[in-house]
Amino acid sequence: MPYRAPVEDYQFIFENVVDMASVAGTERFADTASADMTSAVLTEMGKMAEEILYPLQRNGDLDGAVLENGVVRTSKGYAKGFKSMAEGGWIAVSAGEEHGGMGLPLAMNTACNEMVTATAMALGLCPLLTQGQIEALEHHASDELKQMYLPRLITGEWTGTMNLTEPGAGSDVGALKSKAERNDDGTYSISGQKIFITWGDHDFGGNVCHLVLARLPDGVPGTKGISLFMVPKFLPNEDGSLGERNSLNVVSLEHKLGIHGSPTCVMQFDGAKGWLVGKEHGGMAAMFTMMNNARLGVGTQGVGIAEGAYQHALAYAQEREQMGTIINHADVRRMLLTMRADTFAVRSLVLDCSVALDMGTATDDAAWKARAALLTPIAKAFSTDIGIAVAELGVQIHGGMGFIEETGAAQFSRDVRITSIYEGTNGIQAMDLVGRKMMDGGAAAYALLDEIEAHAEEVRTALPDLAEPVWQATETLREAVEWMVAQTDMNARFAGCVPFLTAFGRVLGGHYHLKAAMAEGGNGTRTKIARFYINRLLPQYAGQLEHARAGASDLYDITNDELCG
Repeated sequence: MPYRAPVEDYQFIFENVVDMASVAGTERFADTASADMTSAVLTEMGKMAEEILYPLQRNGDLDGAVLENGVVRTSKGYAKGFKSMAEGGWIAVSAGEEHGGMGLPLAMNTACNEMVTATAMALGLCPLLTQGQIEALEHHASDELKQMYLPRLITGEWTGTMNLTEPGAGSDVGALKSKAERNDDGTYSISGQKIFITWGDHDFGGNVCHLVLARLPDGVPGTKGISLFMVPKFLPNEDGSLGERNSLNVVSLEHKLGIHGSPTCVMQFDGAKGWLVGKEHGGMAAMFTMMNNARLGVGTQGVGIAEGAYQHALAYAQEREQMGTIINHADVRRMLLTMRADTFAVRSLVLDCSVALDMGTATDDAAWKARAALLTPIAKAFSTDIGIAVAELGVQIHGGMGFIEETGAAQFSRDVRITSIYEGTNGIQAMDLVGRKMMDGGAAAYALLDEIEAHAEEVRTALPDLAEPVWQATETLREAVEWMVAQTDMNARFAGCVPFLTAFGRVLGGHYHLKAAMAEGGNGTRTKIARFYINRLLPQYAGQLEHARAGASDLYDITNDELCG
């Protein structure tokens, strides 16, 4: 079955589940977030995904990127697919209009990115990173850099990357060894090696613009001494035309489990010319802008792969005969319903986070910003965990054929596996949730839980069998937040942070499904799916919160020798 863009689902969520109406009510987005505009944009992106990107999915996996004589060769059809996205303006959906972007809400960009991921995740990483670079430059670059780079990144003439990781500096970014030296002309010379650089090079033409973290000679150890630099593949002339090649090159491409069409590069910088982005020694602040954009984007990738895997498995279940069509077997129906219910939950989650970010941007309201900050690690981690689980169910539904590459079911599982690792592992997201995001004493979490309980109370009379479990789960989650905030030993929080985040995601999913059921009057397909989620999946929160509050002592009662014995 060909991919079918879930445009109707996005529209339903925007109208009934997340607060898109408030976005449309702001001065900033008044002309770009109307129902008509949303429908038009999503419909056109859906066509792009179905007709242009979906046909590239399998070839990108089977005929991945290669490095030949120092030149990266991308998968057949990728250059044309990227050009189509660029010409349609899809790289710059949320970019500022000042430099040629559409200026649409991030929520709409999130929906578009999901469709790209569902049909061609490996290719979609190129515009995703470019979008993050655009946002980082909009917030932190000098006017001169903005004028040179933003118009060309927005049109897709140039593409962007993010260079953080080094062989000895992964999650501990502050351990990086890359160096920057000041030049007399105000530029900098960058030297060092970076690894795992997504779309570090390609054969699409134009320039590849690297944002690189490096340390100046007077930079203190750790993250506080790191600066951020724009280091292009080609040095641009004053008119934006491409000048001489910069002193950087691709050493090799990684051989990966999935996303074979995405060239993941080892990059070498040998005195390459760069320009400072932001302030000296302030690189992490600028890079975090790009990283936070990427974290929501990666969460959205989890949703996209879940949707793609569900559609793929559903088509197979409708056709496969084993003692009747397997879609009629109880366990297959359980798996399909789990896939569909969980995909709706995380789709709503990433759109809820996107709306909060849009409202924070449009209003500068502290409450909206706090909500967005709280939801970001949950959106990244829970959505990718669900994407991985849903893709695995897709393989299971295919039975033995799921283990055979030619069916394409395994590709979803292989591609999505990276999403719980890059842009901050899901464990790091969970640590952020119980650490940094609880520094307000739990205020942002309590505000969100108040909202969920208030809605459950409001609809309790109409849908008591659905509202009551959501209310009870939320109250238990509130007690877990109180427990987390009370722990002064951060290791006690960290020991249970992953199940805590998962439980938070589960409860949010129940809330979104309850809103969906109420929106259709408690009598329809969405209500049936909500009942499945709330009765069968939501109860998982209880065990997760028991685990979350278990503390750390039993983890360290076992010595390293015993663990290795």
